[in-house]
Amino acid sequence: MISNEQFQKELQLIIANAVREDVGPGDYSSLACIPKEAKGKAELLVKADGIIAGIDFAKMIFEYVDSKMVFEALLKDGDPVKYGAIAFYISGSSQSILKAERLVLNAMQRMSAIATKTNEYVKKLAGTKTKILDTRKTTPGIRALEKWAVKIGGGVNHRFALYDMVMLKDNHIDFAGGVSQAIEKTKMYLKEHNLDLKIIVEARDLEEIKTILKAGGVHRILIDNFNYEDTRKAVALIGDQCQTESSGGITLDTLRPYADCGVDYISSGALTHSVYNMDLSLKAV
Repeated sequence: MISNEQFQKELQLIIANAVREDVGPGDYSSLACIPKEAKGKAELLVKADGIIAGIDFAKMIFEYVDSKMVFEALLKDGDPVKYGAIAFYISGSSQSILKAERLVLNAMQRMSAIATKTNEYVKKLAGTKTKILDTRKTTPGIRALEKWAVKIGGGVNHRFALYDMVMLKDNHIDFAGGVSQAIEKTKMYLKEHNLDLKIIVEARDLEEIKTILKAGGVHRILIDNFNYEDTRKAVALIGDQCQTESSGGITLDTLRPYADCGVDYISSGALTHSVYNMDLSLKAV
């Protein structure tokens, strides 16, 4: 995974680009009718049940827009919330509060939705060794926020991008001429370029799993689109030779049966690509 320093840089890039996109040369609605010296206070009101996420990010946004604003958090990221809860107060320049309002809400609504959905998956896995993983099926430009939200909800981040882990999937394997060729070429490439990256390989059937195990040097096998019976066989075949991960259309309803097959991880793109934003609002007080 990427370092904390890299992650913080990603967050700053997101904020800078979002402010550029939304504010441009100026927030003329506020500039036109609110005096520059006007002070105000607002609260972040929760209007749905779930898991709150993005409070720390909201603080970062307000600090970026106007470092003189005062942020008072009443809740923390990952807290369960009910309708009517207040997450934080922000006070300072009225123009600055309004300038940051939409970005704060857009980010927190999506992050809270992802954290809430992830938490539902985590609860389904209680009592098993299986952990829920996110994927790269994220909204372009805000991956760091969405993966952060998965962690807040209790999930585990998969690779952040194409550069921090090798993942050989069906097209890589076919273009490389087969599973063995893809693995051997990858190991050679990593050695030649002095790259210390873990290798995950997708298996489409039990025979490919045998081939992957024979090749060696693989950190995890992705047991993709297997039924329950074949997943159990795959887990038994792999044993402790490497980690196991199930994926492929696994839903909240089928999550537990796959976990009961004994896999270490289950990955789900739905954590980030199929959520409905949590209803939140920023109201003057």
